[in-house]
Amino acid sequence: MTGVAVPLAPRSRLVLAITSVIGLLMLAWPLLLDIDPSTDRVDPPFLFLLLLPLVLAVVVAEISEGGMDARVLALLGVLSAVNAVLRLVSAGTAGLELVFFLLILGGRVFGAGFGFVLGCTSLFASALMTAGVGPWLPFQMLVAAWVGMGAGLLPRRVTGRGEVVMLVVYGVVSAYLYGLLMNLQGWPFMAGIRVPGQDSSELSYVPGAPVLENLHHFLVYTVLTSTGGWDTGRALMNALAIAVLGPAVLTTLRRAARRARITRVEAPVAADQPD
Repeated sequence: MTGVAVPLAPRSRLVLAITSVIGLLMLAWPLLLDIDPSTDRVDPPFLFLLLLPLVLAVVVAEISEGGMDARVLALLGVLSAVNAVLRLVSAGTAGLELVFFLLILGGRVFGAGFGFVLGCTSLFASALMTAGVGPWLPFQMLVAAWVGMGAGLLPRRVTGRGEVVMLVVYGVVSAYLYGLLMNLQGWPFMAGIRVPGQDSSELSYVPGAPVLENLHHFLVYTVLTSTGGWDTGRALMNALAIAVLGPAVLTTLRRAARRARITRVEAPVAADQPD
């Protein structure tokens, strides 16, 4: 039976679910916020922007309290540092980011709770190294945490080549979802605001417009500005890195877990063996 390094207790799951809902609402604020259509200025709910990092900290503390001992913390620190260096090296040019493939593999081996924490710490550490600290950082941390958590929630019984194929597909899908969610929170500022009655781009955010109208504008904006470039580059990099390096990295992570005597992480019998 396959276990996880950071087990999620019922209270941790509840805190994690509440944080995810708050984060999703914050990401989708352009579609949910009721704004005067005559305004030429749109401000996001900055109070929640300030609260989001605090909520993320509570989640990390809650999950850590549920089962992170010194050995798990050591592995978390090593993987976070490696991810930060990988992001510094790749620099995200044209979406070619190496940080996500190790995040996905770490979440797969150590579980959803570990993947969530690793996503937060990896993006935070890499932001400090690349001078990427800004109002977008909490959103990057949260969405990356979801990517790591999702990898830990994938079916555990899939092994061998099937496991690698599953992770490649997940890497591609999560790359596009990451870009979609990150675009959503910054779309009004990047595409501009169109006041009703004035000519402007069809990609622009329209204050006070119906949700479906703004959603249509957002999807067109994402396809034209992000999907064919940054998101596709990220998806291809995830797929290539997982396909080529995935089997070796999975084996290494599972061996590291066993040597660290993290008994709750037991690799499937066929995971380290070729089909």
